[in-house]
Amino acid sequence: MKLHLFIILTMALTTIQNTSIAANKNKTWTSPEAAASENQDFLIQGEYAEEKPEKGPYGVQVVALGKQTFDAYILEGGLPGAGWDKTKSRIRISGKTTDGTTTFNGEAFKAVIADKKLTLEKDGKKVATLKRIERKSPTLGKKPPKGAIVLFDGKNADAWEKGRMTDDGLLIQGTSSKQKFGSHTIHLEFRTPFKPNARDQARGNSGHYVQGRYETQILDSFGLEGKVTQTGGIYGIAAPTINMCFPPLTWQTYDVDFIAPVRENGRKVKNASMTVRLNGVLIHDDVKCSRSTTASMLKESDSPGPVYLQDHGNPVRFRNIWVVENK
Repeated sequence: MKLHLFIILTMALTTIQNTSIAANKNKTWTSPEAAASENQDFLIQGEYAEEKPEKGPYGVQVVALGKQTFDAYILEGGLPGAGWDKTKSRIRISGKTTDGTTTFNGEAFKAVIADKKLTLEKDGKKVATLKRIERKSPTLGKKPPKGAIVLFDGKNADAWEKGRMTDDGLLIQGTSSKQKFGSHTIHLEFRTPFKPNARDQARGNSGHYVQGRYETQILDSFGLEGKVTQTGGIYGIAAPTINMCFPPLTWQTYDVDFIAPVRENGRKVKNASMTVRLNGVLIHDDVKCSRSTTASMLKESDSPGPVYLQDHGNPVRFRNIWVVENK
């Protein structure tokens, strides 16, 4: 009887431990305040640069990977959009926090983070002292011009099919605008969650679909290469010229100029095209879209379509969305 009870208690304890591990592994933070108070890794991940000027010999992006581990990407010339581009070196080194200090080691580079400052060494010599900074998109909070159609301003979600809002006035993913559009310019602001234990497409996945057809990807792609499947990519069509994705829980902006395809006598004679700015930086210049995104809600057509904000199982939030139609 005692052995039977011991087995039952052991199984129950194992179940509780496994549940706790799973919960921690899938932990998701949707506000910077909660992330900062509950997970010290959030205060270490981010961008490090020369304070004045922002450009410098190096910029560093530190990506949290959970359990006090990190990848750091050393960028020659500064941060993306502020000195670094794809023609310059990008070197990854890995690190871990121990006793309040985060140390990274690589073949040539070594870095130490303490008190929001990153000391960078190359071949045993100090080459930079960088400060943790928080960049903001120059189009953040951009006001709709005269004649714009405001789809969301935080007051209500009436412009959206089954639109839902958070208690603090943000639009929840998984909805389409009731109004449909042809050629247009759209401004929207989005925020991905902090999911340090997740990887790749499980890390803050959503998407903005122009006309419900052509997706500009939304994902926590901070620090990564900038692939067609990552933030800034026109999904399945073109990778961004530079990865301008900011850290998770930072408000980011998409500004998209879309020209609808043209059909004559039932035949397409001109592809759709998109010019895209992510966080104020041009990442696609008049890119031709020969087809709609594979997972799009609507097939390619010259008829108007809605703004669709994809629900991919992640709590991505939106605000300040407006459209200017191209007559």
